[in-house]
Amino acid sequence: MNGNYGQGKGVALPQDADQNGLSTRPDAFAPLQDTFGRTFDYVRIAVTEKCNLRCTYCMPEEGVDFKNGEQILSADEILRTIDVLARMGVKKVRFTGGEPLVRKDIVKLVEGAANTPGIQAVHLTSNGIIFPKYAQALRDAGLTGINISLDTVEEQKFKDITRRPGEDKVLESIELALQLGFPRVKVNTVVMRGFNDDELFKFTEMTKDKALTVRFIEFMPFDAHQIWETGEYFLSAETMIKRLKERYPLIQPASGTRTEHHIFQVPSYKGKIAIIPAFTRSLCGNCSRIRVTADGGVRNCLYSDQEFSVFEQLRDGCSDEDIVSTFRRAFKDKARDGFESKKKSAMRESTVKFQGRVSMTQIGG
Repeated sequence: MNGNYGQGKGVALPQDADQNGLSTRPDAFAPLQDTFGRTFDYVRIAVTEKCNLRCTYCMPEEGVDFKNGEQILSADEILRTIDVLARMGVKKVRFTGGEPLVRKDIVKLVEGAANTPGIQAVHLTSNGIIFPKYAQALRDAGLTGINISLDTVEEQKFKDITRRPGEDKVLESIELALQLGFPRVKVNTVVMRGFNDDELFKFTEMTKDKALTVRFIEFMPFDAHQIWETGEYFLSAETMIKRLKERYPLIQPASGTRTEHHIFQVPSYKGKIAIIPAFTRSLCGNCSRIRVTADGGVRNCLYSDQEFSVFEQLRDGCSDEDIVSTFRRAFKDKARDGFESKKKSAMRESTVKFQGRVSMTQIGG
């Protein structure tokens, strides 16, 4: 454990650790890699399955049986996992859900992650509904980036997609995040053909006077019906790019993250536009993500239903090396891309221990 985790609780440092609690063994915490040479330095941790919205592409209308309380990782267990991953070279943490802000100790988690040696960025993805209540505290705790989900700026459409009111609250949260000076402010927009694809340009115009990035994400619902397979609402990243270039012929490539596979900026606009090929999966070669579910399942790919749990290990008093071993086993089995992951999952059928997640909120957005 490092000098922050467990500090002041009389936790003894391992014999092979330096004064900061970092292992002195050169190979014990080597970077996490898979068999294709990819290195994983970014962890997305779901801190809750609960959400205050019911988006149609995320979960069934009746909701799901959320795990909570003792069924999910505690704050100390999450921070210990982050500490171990940081010593393996993880530099970025993103807290997701569900809606992470419904978790009462979310500020403590952000602060703990931000104070973990090796962690350079702590981000959070929110639907923005209750963001104003925590915004200043999150900024003070060290949050370096906020992604706010918004699929439409039209009131009725918002109600249709989320089954709740509140698009005005989300727009206010975006403005507040900019006012408070968060280093990274992004808007996540899932594009659905025939529903909100006519708003591509409305969202692009948000970048004219605002220093934010609007991220158009390919429709890839993860609900019990798996309705993306029909293709009814799917609009490809390629089509989005074509439309944007037709409307903004002078649009230029811009810099962004590895996740933002295609990123552009309209000349003289303050912000940027990114297109995420979440379903096309052309970004798999650059994958650097680790996913941890709220109940401690380690997933090496969004499209895989195989999981390796750290939950029981953490509850049974495991060593840090045990945690390392679980992550290495998980990523040794990672497929080349999302298509192969899905194919392998189909072949495993009912043999996978953690099958049965029917909502993206049970995995982590």
